[in-house]
Amino acid sequence: MAAQTYLLGIDAGTSVVKAALIDPQGREVLTVAQRTAVLTPHPAWAEADMREIWAMTCSAIRAVLAKAGVAPEQIAAVGLTGNMVGAWLIDPHGEPVRNAILWCDGRTQPLIDRFSLERPDFMSRIFDTSGSVMQQGCTLPVLRWLAENEPATLERAAYVLCCKDWLCYRLTGTIQVDPTEASVMPGDARARTYSEAMFEWLGVSAYRHLFPPVRPSEAIAGTVHTAAAAETGLRPGTPVVVGAGDVPASALGVGAHTPGVACSLLGTNFLNCLVTAQPVFEPREVGVLFCEPGDLWLRATINVSGTTSLDWAIAQFAQPEQARASNTAELFAAVEALAQQSPPGARGVIYLPYLSANGIIAPIVEPAARAEFFGLTTEHTRADLLRAVYEGLAFSIRDGYDIIPARIDEIRLSGGASRSHFFCQMIADVTGRRVIVPPGNEFGARGAAMLAAVGIGWFASLPEALTGGQAAPRVYESNPANRAIYEAVYATYGQLRAALREVWQQHRQRLPWAAQEHI
Repeated sequence: MAAQTYLLGIDAGTSVVKAALIDPQGREVLTVAQRTAVLTPHPAWAEADMREIWAMTCSAIRAVLAKAGVAPEQIAAVGLTGNMVGAWLIDPHGEPVRNAILWCDGRTQPLIDRFSLERPDFMSRIFDTSGSVMQQGCTLPVLRWLAENEPATLERAAYVLCCKDWLCYRLTGTIQVDPTEASVMPGDARARTYSEAMFEWLGVSAYRHLFPPVRPSEAIAGTVHTAAAAETGLRPGTPVVVGAGDVPASALGVGAHTPGVACSLLGTNFLNCLVTAQPVFEPREVGVLFCEPGDLWLRATINVSGTTSLDWAIAQFAQPEQARASNTAELFAAVEALAQQSPPGARGVIYLPYLSANGIIAPIVEPAARAEFFGLTTEHTRADLLRAVYEGLAFSIRDGYDIIPARIDEIRLSGGASRSHFFCQMIADVTGRRVIVPPGNEFGARGAAMLAAVGIGWFASLPEALTGGQAAPRVYESNPANRAIYEAVYATYGQLRAALREVWQQHRQRLPWAAQEHI
């Protein structure tokens, strides 16, 4: 292993593609990010231009090599991760059949509602096999929607891929998925692969031939071919590892690879995960069960409106700060300073962070759930509203862990929101648990790179790869005085969710489907 040899981790998120240079000890050297567009041709739809995702990936790779002054031959291997499931369809020539349908797409909700009425055990059977509540953007319901609404699209398709697998195909010409993706399409969490029963249950057995073989996340998928080398600046013949979905890869990146370790991934979604040695199907019909490379699982509860809530609140309540800030770091520093003008408890204002048009899947499954502010009077300010949004998101993290039947003393954090000392301390105070933030920023890319390191034999196992020479983490302990305040507010927060559920459902029924996306 040459002293100046590196790994390259690619993380294709929902709206950003990142290329991270990782040294042999697993430390980030340099990262370049390129923004990509989420397309919404209809309300509640979410799509991506597959060619744009590839082009931005090439751009990020070229830029990180150039900025780091790293020659192509210094890249020992490439690891891949990306936003999960959805439908990335290609034809027999490897060309996109249509825009990719993303994990956050909501077009299948009427179909799911119809199936649930026709078969009362519809969602229960899915959960019993997959360990997951099926989201609208999962691959199998999306294929069923296409079969009913765009049959010609499926007739033209040769394969249905996931995001990282599309990038792997463009780099190597090979076609496969890995267990982390196959098991949540929905699939079979125990067997860590597709479920033939789920193909039948969702009525898509006729399209079973579109699904690629399942290969281990650490396996070498192939090598960078000549055309891809010309586009990316990588050396032809560079090994590319199959990789994993962004949630399991991010868990690896923060070192959550021992049963009993908890981690929250604070991105567009807030995913609250516990590493387990066996598949865990509790709590019943709530959350998601991911396979993690290394024959482990992640029991995850999810708030599907994570940083989305912060972005929305800043756009509505922090326009002066936006105008003055010259960059994102300055903006968030100003917003947090404003939020801290309000005391813990936000002077009685409570925010329910259910901003997604698709509702919530934890701590209950409720497609009709919507965000709320509670407790407002004329005395409240935008500082109170902003603090309430931060607190509501922290409460959603506590919600996620409180329903997992296991003792959790410590939570590891990753994602953009974990850079905030203010928010990390708030999470410790709200949950009453120690919060640890490992060094680094791009944990998904790091996890993908560590899979590549194992794939090419740098390390004999993932545990060995993940225990490299990392710097000391940031640690936050719960403040007892703040904890007491948050206990009282959290009790009301839970009452609000329970009391509003029937109102949400009735409101949804009173309105035509097309109008609901604007509520």
